[in-house]
Amino acid sequence: APAWLRRLCGHLLSERLLRPGGVQAVVRGVLEGTDGGAGTEAAALDWRKCDAVGKILAACPQQCLSLEDYYRQVCPQILGLLHVQDKVAARQFQRVATTTLLTMAREQPQLAERHLLQPLLAPLRRCSEAAELALEDLAAGAVLVPEAELGSCVEDVLKVYVVGNDSSSLLLGSLQSVLGVVFSLYSFAKQNVSYLRSPCQDILLWFLEKAEREQSLAVLEGLAGLSSHVPTLYPRCQLHVGSEGGATIVVEETISNEDEALYQKISSEQCHVESLVELLSHCQKSGLAGDFFIHCLKELTQVAADDEAAPNPAVEPGGSLLELEQYQARQGRKLLVLQLVAALCEGVSDTVFTDIVQVQEFVAAVLHRACAHPARGPGAAAEVQTLAMAMGLVAAVLGGAVQLQSSDFEVLKRLVPLLEELSRTYPEPLTQELASDLRIAICTHGACSPGTVGAAADGVLGRKPGTGAPSPAGVPGRAPSPPSPRHGHGSASAHRERSEEQSTRPEPGASAASPAPCADSPAPAGLQELLVSAYDPQPPSRAAALRRLASLVTQQDPEALRRQEKLLQVFLENVQHEDAFVYLSAIQGVALLSSEYPERILPVLLARYECPAQGTEDAAAAVTRMKLGEVLMRATRALGDMVFQHREPLIRAFLRGARDPDSALRASSLSNLGELCQHLGFQLGSIIQEVTCCVTAVARTDPEAEVRRAAVHVVVLLLRGLSEKVTEVLRDVLRDLYRLLKHVATAERDGATVLHAQLALEELDAAMRRVLFPPQTLEKKIVVLP
Repeated sequence: APAWLRRLCGHLLSERLLRPGGVQAVVRGVLEGTDGGAGTEAAALDWRKCDAVGKILAACPQQCLSLEDYYRQVCPQILGLLHVQDKVAARQFQRVATTTLLTMAREQPQLAERHLLQPLLAPLRRCSEAAELALEDLAAGAVLVPEAELGSCVEDVLKVYVVGNDSSSLLLGSLQSVLGVVFSLYSFAKQNVSYLRSPCQDILLWFLEKAEREQSLAVLEGLAGLSSHVPTLYPRCQLHVGSEGGATIVVEETISNEDEALYQKISSEQCHVESLVELLSHCQKSGLAGDFFIHCLKELTQVAADDEAAPNPAVEPGGSLLELEQYQARQGRKLLVLQLVAALCEGVSDTVFTDIVQVQEFVAAVLHRACAHPARGPGAAAEVQTLAMAMGLVAAVLGGAVQLQSSDFEVLKRLVPLLEELSRTYPEPLTQELASDLRIAICTHGACSPGTVGAAADGVLGRKPGTGAPSPAGVPGRAPSPPSPRHGHGSASAHRERSEEQSTRPEPGASAASPAPCADSPAPAGLQELLVSAYDPQPPSRAAALRRLASLVTQQDPEALRRQEKLLQVFLENVQHEDAFVYLSAIQGVALLSSEYPERILPVLLARYECPAQGTEDAAAAVTRMKLGEVLMRATRALGDMVFQHREPLIRAFLRGARDPDSALRASSLSNLGELCQHLGFQLGSIIQEVTCCVTAVARTDPEAEVRRAAVHVVVLLLRGLSEKVTEVLRDVLRDLYRLLKHVATAERDGATVLHAQLALEELDAAMRRVLFPPQTLEKKIVVLP
């Protein structure tokens, strides 16, 4: 077209643009979508045309008096393009509005923030803590943000920020000011049925992905309530369910009841923590979840240090009210950090670390905590286990769990100062030795890998001892590299300590000091090494050794079967260990031995079950006997029908256990008795009289509800095991059992016991109906006539 025509058309379009509704008219005219036909679809698909229109709208025309006036007239109309109701034209208008807004934000950030971003985010900012509103003057129940306005605002933010996908500092900064309200809305929508959950989640995830890592961690800390980086929802503002599936923000009265206010605060914090963990579960691939987990661990260490440094004003006299409030704030922060760490461990711990750097930072946080605050007091066991897990993780990385490069060793070398300090200051000698060995292995890039490192790696990975990644010090048949003097001294002292430990127990003799040539072969030295590892002070290594010994029994290893008495002794001593992973592994090993050699093993177990070891406390003896009861039941299940010949000693042991002073042991013995009776079925014989008398006496007279409950459960299992043979086997005691169940159902005060009795009555009723009213079957007979 001629130049005069282009100038004239541009002048006419600029005049129309500055009039009310001019932006939408110009956009419709340029995109040729006024007819709503195929031209509209083509224009919507032609994103380049939409972007060109957006850039034209962002440019100020020449006839406009000032840039400020242009933005004041045009920006409200641009935001109005996001709310076009025409479904066909909505896509193109949304693209034009988003492009115009982002272009204006790049070219004129101050004007764009004042005339575009602030009006866009106004409904969310209105109810945040940073809002300059006198909410105290508003009446309780006043609607601060209606449902339609709040839903439209969230959708506009999604269109502009997430769909526009421009991560400029202006956009990120403006969105950060309302993330607290968006997160509260996300947490609210997560608890209710609302369409706002998905857009709020997309907004939060977009910001956490696009922002710098430090900024994302600061925002997460603010969302968790640990800092004030993110303005949250005003305390008097409450979210209510809307009638259209959205939400409204209403002003509530201040809660005067302190207990109710505390309950609301704790419930809100719990809900926010759960929502934050679920949000982080979508950020594991980017590594943000791992970084925040490490950040929480460091924060926990810092909180503990501040807590130890600051005195307790509630205990020390002369403390002011301000000091007391500060102390309570520190305690609340500590509890919140603990809650966060626990929730992260439960929710995202399986794949939380994505690279070796995060592993190093996690281990560094644990080691720093161990150096600053050695394990002592009531939580010492948990601290020791956490430290053992972290050091075992490093050993596993060095032992071949991850293929390490030279750059990875440079990262791991950051742990060397902490490991050196731990080897000098930690009170436990074995931990000192492992820290020193790990330091040597890291500094030599794994060329010198002492034995303690391999044992710790095997314990974490659950491998057989000696099957780790090959190294110059660990390959069988190759001469090990000469260790440093310090390391050699530490290893010798460790061998002496282990030898002294073994000498105090009836354990393997002097041959335990000889190294195993290869743990894969069932050679005596390999078995001896496993027996030594079964008394390792680290629970993972001990449990791994017990599992390996149990597998040797399963594989019918000749050397292991020849030394079955020694294996039984090792397993029984580890049954008394307090760590669940250890004693369950020992229980499995004893059960396997019992199923292979019941004539030899079961009498030993029954003797220990009936007569606990001398010199042990009553509580410890009861716990050990309950563990042995679990061993006996596992052996019973493994024996199957062959358990009949051991029927009487097993039932006699459980009947004696039902008369023990410890209520937990009585309940455990009755539970084992019920399972044994269910398994024996019609093979019970005359001993059913003793069982019935015991169960009746316990159910009627025992003072503990859990014991009475177990007694009635014995009847339930007995009836289920006998099924249709109830009237044959229980012919002499069936009436007594029925009267017992009716008595419990009517006179018992414990609800669970009554439920067991009702279940038993239902089993008995079904069995009697099958006997009295057998199912009628139609039979077809064919008679051949002569």
